[in-house]
Amino acid sequence: MVQYDDHQMKIFSCRSSRYLADKIASSLGMDLGKSEVTVFSDGEFQPAFLESVRGATIFIVQSTFPPVENLFELLLMIDAARRASAYKVIAVMPYFGWARQDRKDRPRVSIGAKLVANLLHAAGCDRVMTADLHADQIQGFFDVPVDHIYASSIFIPYLRDLNIDNLSIASPDMGGAKRANAYARILGTPMIICHKSREKPNVVGSMTAIGDVEGRNIVIVDDMVDTAGTITKCADMLIEKGALSVRAICSHPVLSGSAYDRINKSALKEFIVSDTLPLTKDPEVDLTKFKVLSVAPIFAETIEKVYTNKPISDIFIF
Repeated sequence: MVQYDDHQMKIFSCRSSRYLADKIASSLGMDLGKSEVTVFSDGEFQPAFLESVRGATIFIVQSTFPPVENLFELLLMIDAARRASAYKVIAVMPYFGWARQDRKDRPRVSIGAKLVANLLHAAGCDRVMTADLHADQIQGFFDVPVDHIYASSIFIPYLRDLNIDNLSIASPDMGGAKRANAYARILGTPMIICHKSREKPNVVGSMTAIGDVEGRNIVIVDDMVDTAGTITKCADMLIEKGALSVRAICSHPVLSGSAYDRINKSALKEFIVSDTLPLTKDPEVDLTKFKVLSVAPIFAETIEKVYTNKPISDIFIF
């Protein structure tokens, strides 16, 4: 890997994504930049760089998952870098929070994804890198360049190495059909669409499958899994309809509430995720079904190409 001058390019991390930032910096043959966060007794906090960033291109790694402090810490870091005379400030957001709020789906609600884009721009962000946005059109919310990376770059080689017979790709809902179709096209497999109805947010009602299920080894593809209600119900339904096995791929394992318990009790044989978000550190949670693949090499390659002004189109599978 190319070695970089410390005064020209630096990679920093906010607290919640340091585990991933360390791997990205290591892939680039660099050390992670030094920073700290001072926390006051009332809960207010103040990030600070512990080394000069004057005239440097700064990459700040942070996934903006709850609590909201993760987003605000990123905004403060961007502002600090700008006020310290950094040449460019690039937000590396493996998981872009509030992406589900990409439109007004009912009256009198916010469009959270657009608001987050505005906040990043106001803080002084020059560019954004992210992976598997919940909706592709979110890129249009930004007035700065957005590098949208697809985690398929790591998932598809893994699936090929498994050499699964009678493989089919499934979408857990109609909204994910485009993503599932891309996987099916690249892998040369049939596609299945699971159609669901929701009783209310995060609660799935009825579900059925469109496509041939019986005798197939099925991989469900989704961009994010929150409560795991949809994906586990989909897996159980596919097994009931005659599937030989069901695995799931998830770019962003949000996994809130009873998600881990649902996954472990479901018919899922394997739950394949990326490390855009960390899995639980609770030692009592069984993670034997989970397979974690790192997006660090993809982000490292993208960072290198952006920094050296090289095209990044060859990184993407779709």
